[in-house]
Amino acid sequence: MKKVLLTVVLSLMIYTVAQAQDRGLEIAKAAENADLGFKSSVSTLKMVLKNRNGQVSERALEVSTLELVEDGDKSLIIFNSPKDVKGTSTLTYTHKQGADDQWLYLPSIKRVKRISSNNKSGPFVGSEFAYEDLSSQEVEKYTYKFLKADNHLLVVEQYPVDPKSGYTKRVVSYNKDAEYRIEKIEFYDRKNALLKTLTYSGYNLYKGKYWRASRLNMVNHQSHKETLLYFLNYDFDVHLTDDHFTQNALKRS
Repeated sequence: MKKVLLTVVLSLMIYTVAQAQDRGLEIAKAAENADLGFKSSVSTLKMVLKNRNGQVSERALEVSTLELVEDGDKSLIIFNSPKDVKGTSTLTYTHKQGADDQWLYLPSIKRVKRISSNNKSGPFVGSEFAYEDLSSQEVEKYTYKFLKADNHLLVVEQYPVDPKSGYTKRVVSYNKDAEYRIEKIEFYDRKNALLKTLTYSGYNLYKGKYWRASRLNMVNHQSHKETLLYFLNYDFDVHLTDDHFTQNALKRS
């Protein structure tokens, strides 16, 4: 009898875990599908860096994105000021399967440097964003577990497929009442301790379909540093192609 009860309990546990995985994946796919079709975009941003003592420095940058359906998106980030980072640029090819490709151009040495998979957890140009945070949100990059519904928010754990990720997991809060847009991401380090929290706010709706946050706030709970990104505008009426996202484009920046 005990053996039968144990089998039933184990079966129920397996079923519950499978349900949580399926529900988490379903939510991630819904968020991805809600954002399909923008093709390409360009945005200008202000980056504000705050150290643990509250001292502030600012940077101006531009981000171009090319949407790809068969693979992950491509993005190009170019810093325009201040002088010490002007011309620094980063090119990212996100892949649905396997490691992403990333390159960094440093104008001081006029050289394009490939970012290795081992270094993608490192800080992006001195900010609290890591290089791997620059990748687009591709469903295939994670496995999933639905945690809970909290009013209009659906909370999902995401576990990176890439063994070289700097995170053991992310806990993502989606707004089910607004096309499953992301409201918050908590990042856990390789020791499974809370490392950072990224909060999205000031959402605006573009072209009647695409939600974009006007403010991103990344707080590092371990270093007590903070990086804020202010999106000053978005332009979806651009016609970018693969030619805009090459290593030569990095140098031209």
